[in-house]
Amino acid sequence: MIGEQGERGGRRGRRAATDTGVFPGKPSYRRLTNTLGRQKSFSDDQIAQIHETALRVLEKLGIKVLNPQALDYFARAGAKVNRAEQMVFIDRGLVAEALSTAPHTFWLAGASPERSVPIGGDNLAFLCVGGPPNVTDIDRGKRAGTLADMQAFLKLSQHFEVLHVLGSSVEPQDVPIETRHLKQLESQLLLSDKPLFAYARGTAQTEDVFELIRIGRGLSEHDFETRAWCFTVINTNSPRQLDYPMCQGIIDFARAGQASVITPFTLAGAMAPVTIGGALTLQHAEALSGVVLSQIVRPGAPVVYGSFTSNVDMRSGSPAFGTPEFVRAAFGAGQLARHVGLPWRGSAATASNTPDAQSAYEFLNSAWGSVLAGVNMMIHAAGWLESGLAASLEKFILDVEMLQVFAEVLQQSDLELDGVFEAIAEVQPGGHFFAAQHTMERYQRAFYSPLVSDWRNFGQWSEDGARTATMRANLIWKKVLENFEPPFAHPARAEAITDFVARRTAEGGAPIAA
Repeated sequence: MIGEQGERGGRRGRRAATDTGVFPGKPSYRRLTNTLGRQKSFSDDQIAQIHETALRVLEKLGIKVLNPQALDYFARAGAKVNRAEQMVFIDRGLVAEALSTAPHTFWLAGASPERSVPIGGDNLAFLCVGGPPNVTDIDRGKRAGTLADMQAFLKLSQHFEVLHVLGSSVEPQDVPIETRHLKQLESQLLLSDKPLFAYARGTAQTEDVFELIRIGRGLSEHDFETRAWCFTVINTNSPRQLDYPMCQGIIDFARAGQASVITPFTLAGAMAPVTIGGALTLQHAEALSGVVLSQIVRPGAPVVYGSFTSNVDMRSGSPAFGTPEFVRAAFGAGQLARHVGLPWRGSAATASNTPDAQSAYEFLNSAWGSVLAGVNMMIHAAGWLESGLAASLEKFILDVEMLQVFAEVLQQSDLELDGVFEAIAEVQPGGHFFAAQHTMERYQRAFYSPLVSDWRNFGQWSEDGARTATMRANLIWKKVLENFEPPFAHPARAEAITDFVARRTAEGGAPIAA
């Protein structure tokens, strides 16, 4: 059975530039608990009003469902279904029943109990960027993503302990869509032992990836279906529409007991009402519709309340991230997820086109907004750039630095008050504590040791090449990839994985759902 105690990592030697950021005497980052108070955008009464209005939307206005099988599920569960117009009207009783069976917390299983991650409650998991078609770095510039690029981001995700679950990484444009799911899962299984992401692009592809996970993790069908071994992201087609493949994804993953992250993409002023309250109301209605579908397929199936609400630049129509509106929406989304008792997925995003100051402050605004609101899964937490159109290798490293700072802030450390009086007494007025016994006994483990930041003076920094943070990040990702060693330790399973992928590829793979 998967252990449910957070691992406190062992001690390490002095940290090198390619380390995971954990240094002597500090706890592991493998599991994080959010110890900070939850921030609110709205009063409890206002949250209740948003929930009530969302229920009215589902009951009176309905949601368009483009998948006939999903329409059948809704109809059998008692929802009013207009098949001619593909509209589903979900009454509040059905919503309440679904919320009563959806788990408040669950575990995403890794290759070993130490790699399994709790989702929900006060638990916090970071995931790397997912889905960009392009990749960028300061050496080669922007280009179409390849399988090698996707694998590079997976290696980086495996290397850094502060990233807890794998994301979809980059969309490899050199792999046909019919076989992309095979190469993506094969790469995850052979390069990492962390919990897995899986595409939801039609039943045929889903069956392939589930079989790969069973092979790679050494599971029977029963073992696979009694625990969440992977997750997928389900995006509603805002406003008020669940398209064919997304419905199919909810159905397929719920049937198999795997996790769905139901995420409306509600940009205020574009696909949602222009006010934050209005955008959150639409988000809430759409997310609940997906939750209901998952629970009528299989009560108790793991499901996550997702949000990706922000605003647009009303001059250009482009998405904007890290804005005050994004932060307020994150606070509100966290409140709504807690109101219905579900784990919550948030994001850390930027609209910047390059790993610059804008990318850093927009990331920090959105990331802190999500952390302070109690996010359980922060997707796109490392490497996101250009509103999700590109994944940046340098940005990945810069983001990891900031995630490690979050992890340090969240640690419940011992104040170590013993010996403080004696330490103060040891140093005379006007003196310093550099050579004090108290300092010498503790200095190696006293402070966070940065991954990227350079704290030397101007002269030392200049003599060493005057490298910016982005330039230093460039050196770090290269060093990590150069020294990477995959953790996979089952040669027979590895051979079975590659054989399965080769056979299914030769057969043409599987089409995506229409």
